[in-house]
Amino acid sequence: MATLSPLSVPLFLSLLLLLLISAFNLADSQSFIGVNYGQVADNLPPPSSTASLLKSTSIGKVRLYGADGAIIKALANTGIGIVIGAANGEIPALASDPNSATQWINSNVLPYYPSSNITLITVGNEVMTTMDQGLISQLLPAMRNVQNALNSVSLGGKVKVSTVHSMAVLTQSDPPSSGLFNPMFQNALRGLLEFQKDTGSPFAINPYPFFAYQSDSRPETLAFCLFQPNSGRVDSGNGIKYMNMFDAQVDAVRSALNAMGFKNNEIMVAETGWAYSGDSNEAAPSVENARAYNGNLIAHLRSMVGTPLMPGKSVDTYIFALYDEDLKPGPASERAFGLFKTDLSMTYDVGLSKTSQTPSTPSTTPVNPSPKPTAASWCVPKGGVSDAQLQANLDYACSHAIDCGPIQPGGACFEPNTVSSHASYAMNQYYQTMGKNQWNCDFSQTATLTSTNPGHDACVYPEGSP
Repeated sequence: MATLSPLSVPLFLSLLLLLLISAFNLADSQSFIGVNYGQVADNLPPPSSTASLLKSTSIGKVRLYGADGAIIKALANTGIGIVIGAANGEIPALASDPNSATQWINSNVLPYYPSSNITLITVGNEVMTTMDQGLISQLLPAMRNVQNALNSVSLGGKVKVSTVHSMAVLTQSDPPSSGLFNPMFQNALRGLLEFQKDTGSPFAINPYPFFAYQSDSRPETLAFCLFQPNSGRVDSGNGIKYMNMFDAQVDAVRSALNAMGFKNNEIMVAETGWAYSGDSNEAAPSVENARAYNGNLIAHLRSMVGTPLMPGKSVDTYIFALYDEDLKPGPASERAFGLFKTDLSMTYDVGLSKTSQTPSTPSTTPVNPSPKPTAASWCVPKGGVSDAQLQANLDYACSHAIDCGPIQPGGACFEPNTVSSHASYAMNQYYQTMGKNQWNCDFSQTATLTSTNPGHDACVYPEGSP
């Protein structure tokens, strides 16, 4: 049997140690890989079961859209980082009354911390693109009050405060070097970014190559979105060749931050994912595409290569989503983003299990979408739809960069002040803004297209024309 020379022993031990560390890091939870835990569903497993599931994976962080105490408690002593959220509807109270922020921290953080590893509080979700100027103006005061409440119990710096943005806050993103925030948001964003610079909290953004492919369903775009072999896209501004859409979108945000002078503000990807199923007229969703995107994204993050403008590190990324949410309105794809089924089995394997770290990523050919309507059309609710479903449709539409100002008090379409009337306006706005495709007027099969203009008096409904 061969023996090691004295000089080779230290080298051998160093290599062995490196291999052991690498193996440990791969099998252990990875702090830069997170998952979104949405709860718009009526069939979710108990929080304790979810905690056990997460511990069996390399997922290092979980983002909640609220602050469900049962879930937070179930994650105690797991080491998993937890992001909790204050809803858009809570912002006015948090902004106007410091005591409200104190009560929020007393109710949602102090009973669980530090056993439950709460690391971040997101105040609001995609507030900027609601176009609600009142809400936008209240966002920074709300964040400051939450931060002050954390400081008062010595948690400032331990638990950060941020808010989450849609990619629609950018008015320009292609090429990535030209990334620029929409001028209409820049004043509000500057205040937020100064706050985040001072407190060290991340700028949270929701990049979705899934939606980029829906608007450009060429095969070469699919490969670019799925991290699959492609010819790449050269940034005409700096000559960098991008090989995937995720890096391009994240670097567009980096460029936008740099352009405003915030070169050191960190970026967090609060949501990104790919639906595994959808309506027959949706080009993007399939199990193959979802496995390819999420599996290759995870491999990309694990490589620690980073993006061209932020090399050598992985941006904290929260994949959407842990489970399907069967009560979400919108096209079928909105209810088919889950990495796991509610019986805790994998929807498809992307290498998150600690016993299976290498997913397969087959290529696929997208389904051709149905043609757009060829005559003027408006999207309205079907008859007999419940107010609860209409309210869900209203909330969904107004959270997706739709101008819902006209149905606010004093707006041209506020009257009649009914859920049905407001939902009708918002659903049509969503349809017109999102591309006037038939699947943009689905809302869980509660909407239909009409050739009769539903506008009335001074309330003007935008027209869908071919």
